[in-house]
Amino acid sequence: MRADERAQLPRYSPIFPSTLSLHTKGHDMRPDPHLPTSDEFWRWSATHLARAIRAKEVSAREVLDSCVKRIGEVNPRINALVDLSFDEAVEAARVADDMVAAGMSLGPLHGVPTSLKINSDQEGFATSNGVVAFADAIATDDSPQARLLRSAGGIFVGRSNAPTFSYRWFTENDLFGRTSNPWDSTRTPGGSSGGAGAAVASGMIPIAQGNDIGGSIRYPAYACGVVGLRPTVGRVPGRMVPPDVDDSLSMQLMAVQGPLARTVEDVRLALTAMSSFDPRDPLSLHTVPSPSPARRPRRVGVLRRNGVSTNIQAVDDAVDSAAGWLAAAGYEVEEIELPLLEEAYRLWYLLCMQDFRPMLPLVGQVGDVGLQRIVEHCYTVAEQWWGAEPTLDECLAGWARRGTLISQLQRFLEDYPIVLMPTSAEQAFEWDRDIVTPESMCDLAAIQYSMMAVPVLGFPALSVPTGVADGLPAGVQLLARRFDESALLDAGALIEANAGVLTPVDPH
Repeated sequence: MRADERAQLPRYSPIFPSTLSLHTKGHDMRPDPHLPTSDEFWRWSATHLARAIRAKEVSAREVLDSCVKRIGEVNPRINALVDLSFDEAVEAARVADDMVAAGMSLGPLHGVPTSLKINSDQEGFATSNGVVAFADAIATDDSPQARLLRSAGGIFVGRSNAPTFSYRWFTENDLFGRTSNPWDSTRTPGGSSGGAGAAVASGMIPIAQGNDIGGSIRYPAYACGVVGLRPTVGRVPGRMVPPDVDDSLSMQLMAVQGPLARTVEDVRLALTAMSSFDPRDPLSLHTVPSPSPARRPRRVGVLRRNGVSTNIQAVDDAVDSAAGWLAAAGYEVEEIELPLLEEAYRLWYLLCMQDFRPMLPLVGQVGDVGLQRIVEHCYTVAEQWWGAEPTLDECLAGWARRGTLISQLQRFLEDYPIVLMPTSAEQAFEWDRDIVTPESMCDLAAIQYSMMAVPVLGFPALSVPTGVADGLPAGVQLLARRFDESALLDAGALIEANAGVLTPVDPH
């Protein structure tokens, strides 16, 4: 957009927008989550738990017992955690308490209960990815993401559910069944890290691991009313295929591992724990780069219109609320347009869907009906722009175009270091809207366009709640320069300070 065109777009006054009070009406406002008033440890933030365990104010075993009790109360109702590992967790808590007593060096998540997703290797457990045929595929080693959480002191209590092959925005598979959204069982908890989002939102664990190549961290966080971070590619090492097996180019360049938690501070803590080097990830970094100072670090561009879908009112209200809070905190906030994200959204359906074609025979052999249908529908989406059988030259041109779009976005973010935009154009979807018809999936793809656009370009993004509308969580997404997660988390913390913390909630 030219400077003269941008000047015609509205700027936000530091006075809160008029929609703010409407948007937060009925909001479950809570006190500071880091100063818990309850002795029910499952309600506490990961940050406070880690501090209390380190200070010997509470034991890791007491925390674990509280979370296990909560899991027993709510997990049968929402089915967020599978492959529960309480015996292993009890032993880990015992070791954690012995380390505290001995005055040993402790990791940032020491004694904090957490979970791994069923598509991530955890030694001694099946990496089933929700596939019945993989129910006995026992991992012989920890994945990079598991190793880092374990070395940080996290205690695994179970594995979080995901859709078959972690492929849908709806968490359901033939092996473990459906995971319900704790806010409304008729709505999806998101996917593919839907079990992680639902477990955190319902108070089973304060923090969970997820991964994201098409919104699989950001959308479950949004649907469940928690915070989810998609880090910059390369910052958090991960692996979702067996050792020495070639991964697709899109998985290498777009997929990331990241945390979901109830507070921004907990996400910050988890990011610290998960940022390291692992030689199994081809893009893993020994040292996380520090971005150069932005020209206007307190400038936020508000991206409301995308040319792909139309926001419902609750989504526009959420953007207005977040923009008003940031403006009141001293950010220079103004509306922008960023059409390159629309192009990146379409590129996802070329690059990722072509990379997935070698998997189609396996999908036909071991995939459930939902997976087979959604894969078919995703190719229908792709055909709108790329035809039924894109050529190798078209794919190579797509990868080249990706680099150009990355350069364009990097230049744009020098002027607008943070972009505020909807996470989705609607709130949490009613069940199975993606597999009703090919047309229904085409509609959802447009509604979720940013879920695909951001991974194509490899930039970090944060999903943060803003309140409750019509009984469901509402929220926004923040995008920043590569490796500038601190800017995202700082802005997200300001939004959270005004919106409050929505969870934990009792399942409805």
